[in-house]
Amino acid sequence: MKIEKNLLALIVLLVASALPGLARQESGDRVGYHDTIVVAAGEVRDNVVTFGGDIIVEGKVRKNVLAVGGTITVSGDVGDSVVGIGAKITLKSTAAIHGDLIGLGGILEKESGYRVDGDTVYFKGTEISDKVFKEGLKGLLSFSFWPVLIILKMVNVFIWFLLAFLAVLLFPKQTMFASNEVRKHFWPVFGTGLLAQIIFTFLIIFAAVLCLLLIGIPILFALAIVGFIIKVFGRVVMLVFFGESLARAFHWNRVSTLGAAMLGLILVSMIGFIPVFGFLFTLVLSLVGWGVVIRTKFGTTENWFRRTPSPSPPTAV
Repeated sequence: MKIEKNLLALIVLLVASALPGLARQESGDRVGYHDTIVVAAGEVRDNVVTFGGDIIVEGKVRKNVLAVGGTITVSGDVGDSVVGIGAKITLKSTAAIHGDLIGLGGILEKESGYRVDGDTVYFKGTEISDKVFKEGLKGLLSFSFWPVLIILKMVNVFIWFLLAFLAVLLFPKQTMFASNEVRKHFWPVFGTGLLAQIIFTFLIIFAAVLCLLLIGIPILFALAIVGFIIKVFGRVVMLVFFGESLARAFHWNRVSTLGAAMLGLILVSMIGFIPVFGFLFTLVLSLVGWGVVIRTKFGTTENWFRRTPSPSPPTAV
């Protein structure tokens, strides 16, 4: 679908341009944080993205306009899509959008005379709850979840971008070491992860049962924290693994650990959008991530389970 393709392109732009120096930002792109981006009359940009800021398009944007929070005001020309997540979108009478107009939450204001060549998808914050709770099952089935799911996936990708950035920044050697262990011992790592997930699931169920006696609440809370830490570190290791593999495939000799993580994030995010296969791929990713974290003790040792042989006693002369 055209909407999905445009949103996927925005994901790549979001991840690739959010960190200066990771991938060279093209001169035609503008990415802002809590500031105002103005594409003046006669000015041409490729993509414009803001987080909590304002976008004013009086000239031309060749590709996409995206605002997470903030506002978008269009009186000029946009080549592809205008996407607002919790943003106020205003289309002036002279606005021309040759792709799709997508708004999730926020406000949409349109003056007569505007032009949108693609689809218009707009959900108010209250519209979702009205369809589900007032119209019941009929309203739920009539609701198009594709744009919502894709936008939620975009938010999920951005969250993983922040987590990966922090993890690699704090533990670059550990993530790279663990990534290499995946390449060397994939099946043992996968088996360890599968076993660990089974045991962890039983522990969660056991703690949930103990919650009836109150003693299980702190245990469940502790398990949740441990599981979250393992999941985050394991996923970041897998992002580095896939990013490094992609760099090797294209013969890119110099890729930093952070660069590999971001390349892996783009690749894994794209695969995650594939129905059914994306779910299975993410499941395997999680199992391998858990396995490598446990076997390497968060990237600090080659194999936690391998016994170090005792030194031989000195031979008598």
